[in-house]
Amino acid sequence: MRALSSLRWKIALTTTMVCCMVAAALGILVHNVVARQMVGEVRKAAATELEHALGHYEYGTAHGDVNAVLNPPDLPRRLRELVASGQTGSIVGVQGGKPVMWAAGPADGQALAVWLPFGSTRERLRDIDTAILASAVLAAGLVALAGLFLADRISRRLAATAAVARRISAGDLDARVNLGAEGDGPGPGRSRDEVQDVAHALDSMASSLQGRLEAEKRFTADVAHELRTPLTGSLAAAALLPEGRPKEMINNRLKALHLLTEDLLEISRLDSGVERADLARVELGRAVQRAVAAVAGGGGAAPETAPAASVRVVQDMTVVTDRRRLDRILANLLVNAGKHGRPPVEVTVEGPVVVVRDHGPGYPPELIERGPQRFRTGDPGRGRGHGLGLTIVMGQAAVLDIVVGFANAPGGGAVTTLRLPVGRVPQEN
Repeated sequence: MRALSSLRWKIALTTTMVCCMVAAALGILVHNVVARQMVGEVRKAAATELEHALGHYEYGTAHGDVNAVLNPPDLPRRLRELVASGQTGSIVGVQGGKPVMWAAGPADGQALAVWLPFGSTRERLRDIDTAILASAVLAAGLVALAGLFLADRISRRLAATAAVARRISAGDLDARVNLGAEGDGPGPGRSRDEVQDVAHALDSMASSLQGRLEAEKRFTADVAHELRTPLTGSLAAAALLPEGRPKEMINNRLKALHLLTEDLLEISRLDSGVERADLARVELGRAVQRAVAAVAGGGGAAPETAPAASVRVVQDMTVVTDRRRLDRILANLLVNAGKHGRPPVEVTVEGPVVVVRDHGPGYPPELIERGPQRFRTGDPGRGRGHGLGLTIVMGQAAVLDIVVGFANAPGGGAVTTLRLPVGRVPQEN
């Protein structure tokens, strides 16, 4: 049923139905015209014979070469009534079990009738109807094949455009339709159609989007690099200030700005696609326990102190991954839970799946639907921040081929699911 609902079959079926309706209309028209002509010829011949028969009857002479009878029993009732009213006429009927054309007229208050064989005429009409039907079926079949061919061509081009749109939506901004390269698009001496217009618009949109994103990436990297040197000097200068509340406030602000700069640099490296995973076999349960303990103590891969979290290992498993990058992912998730959620924070390991949950207001709907976006924290109820933590999580997860899912628990709280690849080495980007 799904195949029949595709555009290819809809166009083919519509074309075939229109062809069948046109063929039926033309067939009926041709049948009526031919039948009227052939029956008219036989009717005219019967009328001529009746005229001769009436003339011979009036003069009392014989007319042996014509079947003329008074009040024949096989004369159709309608023709008998017509003659009774003083008129002459003709009608197709039966005589002796065979089809004939009757013609009758009044003769001394009786019905004088003649008949001509009609069987050959009926056979000719039947042969003509068969030829019309065969021609209609042949034409409908040829039109259906032509419609299916054209519809398949259109459908393949639209399917290719849709596939490229899905690739672009998944992040492959280098994907292009390029129908013109396959000979279907416009070029010198070629016409432009609607499918080509859609493909060209999609390619233009992808190019524009890619250019803007590349400009954004370059701007982020340039800003981060330019800020790094003066920040390092500012941190060194702040260390020379006398102890006190002003020094503490300045150091806190400078450290926050330094962390933001480091996050921007990390994102720029992830965006550039130069990051490569250092793969090794890791016991997932123990690795998660060590990472959570290190993050809660302010060390490890976390640049900030995260809240204490409980770890529950339901089923441990050995996976092939990059320990340092996995620690970075868990650290950012725990820091995010500390900033925007509420304790208790729970980490569960079950096979290749790691689940991090807090008991705060949960993720905003747009984050669950579209994923994290840099410099956007979504719902103000989830606290303040620059929105780079989860962006880094997605970038590091892409390097490790980890599937990340964001959801809200039924009882409240944000739930992040990490599904590590099983039985294969993660693909390098």
